[in-house]
Amino acid sequence: MVAVQFLKDFVSLFYPEVCLVCGDGLNSKEEFVCTMCMYKLPKTNYHTHADNPLAKVFWGRVEVNAVAAYCHYQKGNAVQDLVHELKYNGKKKLGPYLGRWYGNDLKESALFGRVDAILYVPLHPSKLKKRGYNQSALFAEGLAESMEVPVLHGAISRVKNTDTQTRKTRYQRWENVEGIFKVDKPTELQGRHLLLVDDIITTGATIEACAVEILKANPASLSIASIGCADTISAI
Repeated sequence: MVAVQFLKDFVSLFYPEVCLVCGDGLNSKEEFVCTMCMYKLPKTNYHTHADNPLAKVFWGRVEVNAVAAYCHYQKGNAVQDLVHELKYNGKKKLGPYLGRWYGNDLKESALFGRVDAILYVPLHPSKLKKRGYNQSALFAEGLAESMEVPVLHGAISRVKNTDTQTRKTRYQRWENVEGIFKVDKPTELQGRHLLLVDDIITTGATIEACAVEILKANPASLSIASIGCADTISAI
């Protein structure tokens, strides 16, 4: 371990690791985000109360136990920068990193502390092949590590490729995601408290469509969590 740390410190002299938010150099105990920026992330704390603004979006639309997001997501804020790095700049280890942080909060939550297994919103095979990984799956792996529960890989699939939800009306969003998911391993879902996760909840339509299919497999209950949620979602 000493030799590994020495090598890491030596390499950092020529290729210093910097905070993905502020650009300042990271110390040997920091990863991806410096301590100050991590402290300043716009956390929602939605996991501490059931009737939070994000949960209310799903009331009357899909029967879920609890809904939460780690941070508020806005154009130009730090969370948007981090998700961009995760999705488009190949920072794959950032997904589990954020998942571990949020998982530490969720396992202490009365709403999420009894989760039995984690699912993630799947990508269509063509998009997965193009990107090379599913950022929501990486986030799920970090959550699972902290919460000490399994990730159910391959339990649900995306059978239709859809275009972006941007600039669509609420009805058009529903049409865009209708029938795009399929449960492939229903017996793995039955009777369990499941946590369905995605990277960002912007309109809620995609994760709702996924939740509808999961509930057909008769889990004991279903909760939802994400890295971030758009503050405008309550107006949708």
